[in-house]
Amino acid sequence: MNAKKIAGEKAADYVKDGMTVGLGTGSTVYWTILKLGERVKQGLELRGVPTSERTRQLAEQLGIPLVPLAEAEPLDLTIDGADEISDELDLIKGGGGALFREKMVALASKRLLIVADESKRVQRLGAFPLPVEVVPFAWEVTARRIERLGCHPRLRLADKGTFLTDNGNFILDCDCGLIAEPAVLNRKLKELTGVVDTGLFIGMADTVIIGASEGAKTVERQCGTDA
Repeated sequence: MNAKKIAGEKAADYVKDGMTVGLGTGSTVYWTILKLGERVKQGLELRGVPTSERTRQLAEQLGIPLVPLAEAEPLDLTIDGADEISDELDLIKGGGGALFREKMVALASKRLLIVADESKRVQRLGAFPLPVEVVPFAWEVTARRIERLGCHPRLRLADKGTFLTDNGNFILDCDCGLIAEPAVLNRKLKELTGVVDTGLFIGMADTVIIGASEGAKTVERQCGTDA
């Protein structure tokens, strides 16, 4: 069975009647949203806060009621995916380009639940290029400043030119090597004028559900053990 589907559907069990839920972006949380759409048709009451236009469109198609983040804080729960998950449950996100909205919604939530397949688990972050959202104005200057921190940025492209986030910004995919101190790198990047935010989600994930062919495994930050 599809490991992403296993993890995504398992996460939907955490959503209870009357909750306000952040709806993440990506190929694993897609299955969560589909399952929530089924449960809404069966009578589940919830309000969703989408983290991207793509997620908004999917939720609307499924009949999931949506509310703007500004009217929803604090959210009960956000369910989202990740590109890498370290042993400390720190994350790299942003492969889909929605990192800024994902971080805004996650920070407004009482709990962040991450869903992924086994391939996303790593001992140390950094094999996956770190997405950094930057303003388009003089992005080359920002890229040079990022390079001085020991990372090698590459402008993300799309079929019709430069990739644009839902906020109208650019993404620099940065090869930083294995990251020894993710919190330090995140702080240094965010101090650079021109950087909107980074794909480093440090100390934010409360629960991680890892899907595998034989089932789902849950890791909780507070106990640090597998269940």
